[in-house]
Amino acid sequence: MPVPPPPPSSEPPLPDRRPPSPPCRVVLCRDCCCGSPKVAGVDHARQAARLRDSVPVRVSDCLDVCDHANVVVVQPSAAARAAGARPVWLGLVNDPDATEDVIAWVRAGGPGVAPCPEILDLHTFPPPSSRAPGNG
Repeated sequence: MPVPPPPPSSEPPLPDRRPPSPPCRVVLCRDCCCGSPKVAGVDHARQAARLRDSVPVRVSDCLDVCDHANVVVVQPSAAARAAGARPVWLGLVNDPDATEDVIAWVRAGGPGVAPCPEILDLHTFPPPSSRAPGNG
């Protein structure tokens, strides 16, 4: 004689105890040229504050791509990186609209999760390790 299934539990399911996957984050270059008066007409402090208030940010020393100042690197989440996503390097992020576009993309999931907005395609450039010598 078959055994009947147990009655449904009235207790809530146990919470998932795995730590959440860290979200994608932004690396903000601030040193030699980026974030300095060498890039005129940009409120660098406001840009950094807006990013910090909106998305996970790490400030970096010079990333050695000064010809693209101000540089922002959008790093994929750990899960997206494991699935093959790679960091996206953005240069000439020198106006508030570009900063807002970066924020919107990161909030949507960033590389490997959400497509890069077409407007940000204008800011992308290859990371230094994949550039030909002398083109930096």
